[in-house]
Amino acid sequence: MEKPILFVNACVRSESRTLRLAEKLLLAMNRPFEELRLGGIAFPAVDEGFLRMRDRLVSGREFQSPVFDLARQFSMAETIVIAAPYWDLSFPAALKQYFEQINVVGITFRYTDTGIPVGLCRANRLYYVTTAGGCIVPDAFGFGYVKALAQDFYGIRDVRKVQAVGLDLDGADAEVILKAAGADLKDVIQS
Repeated sequence: MEKPILFVNACVRSESRTLRLAEKLLLAMNRPFEELRLGGIAFPAVDEGFLRMRDRLVSGREFQSPVFDLARQFSMAETIVIAAPYWDLSFPAALKQYFEQINVVGITFRYTDTGIPVGLCRANRLYYVTTAGGCIVPDAFGFGYVKALAQDFYGIRDVRKVQAVGLDLDGADAEVILKAAGADLKDVIQS
């Protein structure tokens, strides 16, 4: 039996268009999923004290500490869906905080003797779902960042973007745009 999909929900609004698109993707995948709602997590401040404590745990290979719960969950997932709207020229801050928690040497990646990162994550595919009011969404400010982490550090080679853009342009019909983005999901999943 397949493990559930890890659904990392970085959507803030209750009526999030990104969340609606992600839910369509999850429905098209037709598999159980475990939702991690980032808005409900009180992330610890990543300050010097936190880093010292985490470095001590990593050097002692104490990876069962609750500090690493999110990193272990991410590294064990077989498929990951991240839903993050494009806003303020990036994604919600909670997603960055999440990455700060899961970027753990020894759990999600390791380094070779020459300093090259090697992924330790089990996932074979990651979907990045996003929406934007405008039509210009530079990959480097959202998808590109997540794709680089997934491929270069976590070892997740297959990273796919699902997006609906131009939702708030004058004359745009957001519902038509969202419907069109949702119509291609079977192809995105099967390709």
